Amino acid sequence: MKRTAASALTIFTLALSLLSPVQSYALNDFKVAPATSWGYIYAGPSLAKAQTRSPKVAYLEQKSKFVVNYKNFPEWAKKDFQAAVDIWGANFKSSVPITIEATWSRVAAYSVLGSARPGNFYSGFDGAPDPSLWYPSALANALAGKDLDSENPEMVIQVNSTAGWNTRNDGAPRVNEYDLQSVFLHEMGHGLGFLSTDSYDNFFGYGTIEQPTPYDAYAQLPDGRRLADLPSPSLELGKALTSTLVWSGALGIAANGGVKPLLYTPARYEEGSSVSHLDEETYSKSELNRIMTPNLDAGEVFREPGPLLLAMMEDMRRKPPVGVAVGIPQAVRNATALISDGAVIVTFDPPANARSAQITSYSVRNLKTDQVISGMSSPITFTGLKNGTSYPFSIVASNSNGTSDAVITAPVAPTAAWKRFVIDDSSDATNVTSINFNRKPTLLYTDSNSGRLKIATWEGKSWRKLTIDGAGGSTPRTKNPITSPISTCVNGSGTSQTLHIFYSEKVDRDLRYARYDGKSFTYEIIDGNGTAVNDYKDPIRVRTASDVSVSSACVATAAGIQVFYRDESQGILLGASKLKSATKWSYELVDGDRKTDGRSTGDVAFHLKAIFDGKKTFVVYDSVLTINQRKEATSGEVRVASRDTLSTVPWSYYNLDASGSFTPMTGYDISIAKNLSGISASWMIASPATMPSPNRIRWSTLASTPEQNVVTPENFGAPSKFLNTDGNATAFNCAQRLCVLDHSKSTPTIKLVSTEENSAGISSAWVVVNGVRYLVAGYKGQLSMFRP
Repeated sequence: MKRTAASALTIFTLALSLLSPVQSYALNDFKVAPATSWGYIYAGPSLAKAQTRSPKVAYLEQKSKFVVNYKNFPEWAKKDFQAAVDIWGANFKSSVPITIEATWSRVAAYSVLGSARPGNFYSGFDGAPDPSLWYPSALANALAGKDLDSENPEMVIQVNSTAGWNTRNDGAPRVNEYDLQSVFLHEMGHGLGFLSTDSYDNFFGYGTIEQPTPYDAYAQLPDGRRLADLPSPSLELGKALTSTLVWSGALGIAANGGVKPLLYTPARYEEGSSVSHLDEETYSKSELNRIMTPNLDAGEVFREPGPLLLAMMEDMRRKPPVGVAVGIPQAVRNATALISDGAVIVTFDPPANARSAQITSYSVRNLKTDQVISGMSSPITFTGLKNGTSYPFSIVASNSNGTSDAVITAPVAPTAAWKRFVIDDSSDATNVTSINFNRKPTLLYTDSNSGRLKIATWEGKSWRKLTIDGAGGSTPRTKNPITSPISTCVNGSGTSQTLHIFYSEKVDRDLRYARYDGKSFTYEIIDGNGTAVNDYKDPIRVRTASDVSVSSACVATAAGIQVFYRDESQGILLGASKLKSATKWSYELVDGDRKTDGRSTGDVAFHLKAIFDGKKTFVVYDSVLTINQRKEATSGEVRVASRDTLSTVPWSYYNLDASGSFTPMTGYDISIAKNLSGISASWMIASPATMPSPNRIRWSTLASTPEQNVVTPENFGAPSKFLNTDGNATAFNCAQRLCVLDHSKSTPTIKLVSTEENSAGISSAWVVVNGVRYLVAGYKGQLSMFRP
């Protein structure tokens, strides 16, 4: 069966989403937050005697439908997964199909048999028992009675391919084998909601819960306080995560013989295991209720969710008792006023005691006009303000016991956004790039509504638009929607150039190639359609069956064409090249396979760009070196690989930037451009205070000893994807809007381009039309040009 799901594990179990700031956003009157907490099941010791096979249970009624998209799974493993799906389908009630993205690959932590997380978390949706809590995708959909996000899976499961599995599908593992069906049953429990969103700082002892779930609301300290209500981050919460916790749900207590079920909270916090499991010592010997203990022993099998787990899952469909307001709220944290056009956006983080204080509202006052706006969360926006006039604001939090001290922001002055001109009013341009082709400004962009890849060429007075590929196409085009970033390059001269376009689609996730001579297109699949995954250790490179849809970059010269791309299944940077006289593509591994010869063992090329300076090819890309429990990048590099174009000499490598004590994480996105000063690169970095999210933009020319420049866009909002530089200015997303950093002069400046927020990020490109430089981006569902 052809591959149908993205996401993979490599040296680190890492999702692409970790490179974006972890934050919630509003969508259709409810909020969405990415799921970054995972529940693990660890490999336990061998049982003295393997368990006998449990009799097969006949189910009369399926309560829900599960759809599994497999990534690299062997056929025998799919059978075990389907058996687990059938069991949960008869026990979890939902009218909405539940999609699972399942990946089979190696992991660094050999003791982890499997891990799972929901697709997202949702709060405030219709049908939510408690609008202040965050419900995992499958449970939220079941409660809402509709799919809150049809574009993403409800659950992500990752399995360690190197474990000692029983591959016979007989349900009877030997004493040295692990039962895969049991792992799936357990991990699906996590994906359906048996999961805390906590994290723990092992060095300082701080605990954090950013988005408390119903699981966190039912987890209770012996004195009756809810885990969800403890200050976050705090030492108090950290202590709770490593102390006794029990389940307070009435149904779970009844199923446990009238005793509050004991959760697994060892004195030494265990990543992916603490809190999100039933206590190992108490329940591991229980025939019915041991499925959600943290370990699976060799030879052990689970075949039913068990009455306790099902009762606890049913508790989470009900509203937990509210917490008691303790004291008055402390002051809000990180209050900032952000510049907008005729408006100011006031953002803040809740007080440290927000949960125990049970805050009822926040009030923000414009200290210049005395206008007050109240709300339940950040941000709060003031409109109708005068551009160029400074406004300070104060913020207080209130509960039933009183009001916090006021926090006053630094004054900011609204500013006018750039002028906008619509190019394509029928395309939202979720991905866009630009190039000069046959001496004409040319744009390439994707439309999420139609699923098509399009091209727009400036013909002197208007844009000529054509469809290149995408949903609804006929062979050799794809019928699947195009969803990936686009890379493009040209060779030839004058008006006799050839345009090379690389992209991927949503289903097969192959690297596709369209070649355009200005009159017609030819199509080809470059990689991803191989018969098997080409292992990173294999020195002989051939086509792979890996997911190669994440990123690509190309270089074209008179001698031929090169394209570079991430292998998501292996976490490596690959290359394919074709000489002008050749009939076949040659494949190579560029980086990410070893820590010798200047190479890296990091998880590389989530973002990359390539350029040719007339002599050499330069490939610039990010590398993730470490991740935390939430699978967010905590250290990394911005790397450069270079060599003479299309030569057989080895690549040369150096770091353009690397993590350090003052810059714990660097990368997040990459953009490069060639100008009179050489090749310039831009990327993002984080400070210790903002980890794991970036807060600054750094830029430099490509040099082994770069002179790095940096700017913090404080009053415009934290930077995030996408970056795009023309060498003199860098466009970036600022508080989910579009801004431009002009670094062409000695004193860099930042300008606001657009005001409407887009939680998915705004892709942009620079283009010069009739001698005027424009920034092009998808805005309000339309491909648009902007200029001051």
